[in-house]
Amino acid sequence: MFFSGDPSTRKRVDLGGRSSKERDRQVLLEQTRLERKKRQNLRLQNSAATKIQKCFRGRKDTEKARLKVKEQFFVTYGAQCQRADRSCFGPESAFLRDLLFFVNVAKDEDVTVLLKVTDFILSYARNFGNISSLFSGSDYLLNRAIIEHRLKKLTFLCVQAVYQNSYVWLYRTRWKGQLLMQSNCSAMPAIVLLDTVRCLLNTDLPWVSEVMHYLHTKKVFCLLRGILLKGLEDLMQPASSAGANSSLEQVVTQISLQFTGDLCCCRVVDASTSFFSQILSIPFLWHHFPNLKEAFCTRGLGMHYINEMMCHFPGHTSVIADDLGTSYPGYACVLANLLEAASPLLSASKSSYEMALDMVNLLTLLLDMLPSFSLSAQQKSAEAAEEDDPMEEDVKEEKPCGLNLQRAISTSMDSRLFHYLVNTLLKGISSNNSESPPDDHELEIVGSTCAFLHVTFSTLPMERSMTGLAYRTEIVPALWSFIKRCHASNRWPVFAKLGFPSDAPGWLLPLTVFCPVYKHMLTIIDNEEFYEQEKPLSLKDIKSLILILKQALWNLLWVIPSSHSKAPETSLGFKKLSVEKIKTRAKIAIAELLAKLEDWNNRRQFTLSTDFHYHEAMNENFVSQAMLDNTRAHEILKLAPFLVPFNARVRIFQSHLDACKQRSGFHQPLTNHRLKIRRSRILDDAFSQLSAFTEEDLRNPIRVVYVNELGIEEAGIDGGGIFKDFMENIVQASFDVQYGLFKETSDHLLYPNPGSGLIHDQHLQYFHFLGSLLGKAMYEGILVDIPLATFFLSKLKQKYNYLNDLPSLDPELYRHLQFLKHYEGDVSELELYFVIVNNEYGEQTEEELLPGGRNMRVTNDNVITFIHLVSNHRLNYQIRNQSSYFLKGFQQLIQKDWIDMFNEHEIQLLISGSLESMDVDDLRDHATYSGGYGPDHEVIERFWEVLKSFSLENQKKFLKFVTGCSRGPLLGFKYLEPKFCIQRVGQGNANEEVLNRLPTSATCMNLLKLPPYTSKEQMRTKLMYAINAEAGFDLS
Repeated sequence: MFFSGDPSTRKRVDLGGRSSKERDRQVLLEQTRLERKKRQNLRLQNSAATKIQKCFRGRKDTEKARLKVKEQFFVTYGAQCQRADRSCFGPESAFLRDLLFFVNVAKDEDVTVLLKVTDFILSYARNFGNISSLFSGSDYLLNRAIIEHRLKKLTFLCVQAVYQNSYVWLYRTRWKGQLLMQSNCSAMPAIVLLDTVRCLLNTDLPWVSEVMHYLHTKKVFCLLRGILLKGLEDLMQPASSAGANSSLEQVVTQISLQFTGDLCCCRVVDASTSFFSQILSIPFLWHHFPNLKEAFCTRGLGMHYINEMMCHFPGHTSVIADDLGTSYPGYACVLANLLEAASPLLSASKSSYEMALDMVNLLTLLLDMLPSFSLSAQQKSAEAAEEDDPMEEDVKEEKPCGLNLQRAISTSMDSRLFHYLVNTLLKGISSNNSESPPDDHELEIVGSTCAFLHVTFSTLPMERSMTGLAYRTEIVPALWSFIKRCHASNRWPVFAKLGFPSDAPGWLLPLTVFCPVYKHMLTIIDNEEFYEQEKPLSLKDIKSLILILKQALWNLLWVIPSSHSKAPETSLGFKKLSVEKIKTRAKIAIAELLAKLEDWNNRRQFTLSTDFHYHEAMNENFVSQAMLDNTRAHEILKLAPFLVPFNARVRIFQSHLDACKQRSGFHQPLTNHRLKIRRSRILDDAFSQLSAFTEEDLRNPIRVVYVNELGIEEAGIDGGGIFKDFMENIVQASFDVQYGLFKETSDHLLYPNPGSGLIHDQHLQYFHFLGSLLGKAMYEGILVDIPLATFFLSKLKQKYNYLNDLPSLDPELYRHLQFLKHYEGDVSELELYFVIVNNEYGEQTEEELLPGGRNMRVTNDNVITFIHLVSNHRLNYQIRNQSSYFLKGFQQLIQKDWIDMFNEHEIQLLISGSLESMDVDDLRDHATYSGGYGPDHEVIERFWEVLKSFSLENQKKFLKFVTGCSRGPLLGFKYLEPKFCIQRVGQGNANEEVLNRLPTSATCMNLLKLPPYTSKEQMRTKLMYAINAEAGFDLS
């Protein structure tokens, strides 16, 4: 290096971070660790090699010993055991000892020897009965250990031989055809061995307990499963009963029953090798082995194993055998077999509350694992709305099951099952009228029952469950008693045993189950049962229920935040019982029940309509939020509009209309849509011209020019008033029953004429036209006098009509059907068939209500079906085409979401306004004045007094005279645009010429031109003449 000029010596610093000595040390330590691990592995390999060699030598020596013993055995007793006799089976003889030592069931020669021995045992049993003496000699107790050891080995050897020669792949077809044969086929090897097992396991024999314990340790149910599956390999269908009374069925039954007895000493149960894991998981088990089902239901087998399953299943359902592919998941097979046996098991005299509780908890676990079979349309739409469903991924991963298994599960979930299961659990709760909160016993019952039913609703089509629950159980009064007492005491349970978090609402699960069942009952009970008999709940209780449901629904939709956690919310890992899942279903269930109760209240009021409203949070902020998607207010409006007061919903509806008009350019000053209408041919002219309009054309302003009888256009320019007059006139003409498109009920309410096709060739096109006409009136905010029947208004909401809607169409038919429903005699004697006669304009036609209905007599068993089919025919089927075309026209302008905010009664208000008298005071409060008039002017005071004295009919005529429409705005004259104005005619002191003039109007401006009449009589006379002149717009 070169000299730098600095004579000092500086310490050089290595920036590597570590000294070289330290790096060398780390390398050395790593090498030492690797060498140590290498030495350890070598020791393990040497030890393993030694053990393998030792095992091999032992097995080799044992095999040599077996061959030597076998040769000596054949020398002593013969190759076919021909020299063996009774004495050979005693404890002193070496016969059984040597046989059990050398027999290998995989070898034909050894199996032949085993068959000879078992055949001898069976012969002895047939000839002498008790075989205990055959094996025990003179003193059983003295030789007990030897005897039990030999019989344990012999019994298991028989089962193993059948398994080996029927199931193992090398011999899979050898004895397969013998497995389902009955015991009288004694020449068959498999039957001989199975009968020997039965013989050796007779309950009277002293060694049974020890033998059963040994079989358990050898996993006997695993072997029996393999044998059963091989025997049923080509019969995996639910209709077959090929195994009935077979030796195999008897052996399985006998072994299963032995495990439940007091003599069995199997204290520790291995769940993965037990009866419920291995045998109950065989598809359609009871169909093939009905005697095993009988033992399961009536001889204590079911009670024992259901309790055993509940001890092992929670959190460990993977122990169920699952080796049959995706069409037959093990848990689904267990579920199907349990469901099929549940009704006879629960109806047996030995059944108890404890067993029913175990059963319902077990079914809940299994149903929770099962993917949903199908969903109703409402559920699908509701769940589709939950885009961030936290459990969606879990559901997709579940194994589906085959259609046969699905059908078996659905069929077994019948009304009998619900009757026995639910009533056994809820017995006593429905009659509990105390106000004290439920105790722990009731909490367990209600929690388990509701969990089972909720999971059932989430898995199976609800229609299958509801009728059975509604009519065969006490679920509605029992749950209502529970809910009412919890509400009264303000103490709701947590259901901690179901693993719910402590902050989960206690009312959530009971209401989720109660609401759909009670709603289903309300769909099919009649008016007498609901109003007069007050079944199943009193009207007083229903009022309390409405308040509870309203508060709960508001909490779910507005107060309680939704969680987006993807983890199961129960400590037991339930997927369908997670709190978020229950919340989603509860929202729908509670909303649907409240809507149904509101329908009943609209038919005959039993509580105030405002009881359904939630007024506390209804303000301008709520209304503005409701207009926006993905807000809580919008969700409330969509799912539970009845919570929002009617006036608020009307404002939201009008906001939707205004927004739609803004998008379509409704308020542009120029328009090309002009109608020329002859008053005498108003319907034909309007139909021919408006039918050519597109949906966009209908959304834009339409101007009307009237042509009189002489073909001359009437005076006046349509600024909106003439169009209002046109809408009133066209509606009056087209909905007139004389025209034939509509008919009247006894209450003078309109509905489509089922025979309209006999009158008009283009009747469906006319219904489309009338639908768009009504839509246009609502779109423009024009109230028209169309009193529509309630059941037809339901069609605008695309709702299905039920029996309880029939009185609004045909009260007399409803009374006849009610007579049939409550007829106490034999209905078949009335000679009714499943047909209905239509009589339209003298033309009678007969229609079948069901295929083959002409030959199907109405009986006591099917009379309810007949009643609902008749009501469906009249309410839905007869006018389906007319209603469909009317709805298509209506929805061109009014979206379904908008009209769904209102019930049928409220839709009629949207169409026609209130039936009450016109509110003159409201009109006065929002009136304006010009030309010298003011609110305190004497002429104005006189005018309001005269107008108030008019009849309702004349008030409506006056309103039509000044606004073009006989009905005011729905929410009052505050919303009339432009404001009603009274303008003075003539200035200064009025002369006689001015006072002789009639009042005139400008309907497009809602303007009344009123001369300053000097007396009430003069003003009344002039006004009455003007409003009744019917001079078109020539007075304007």
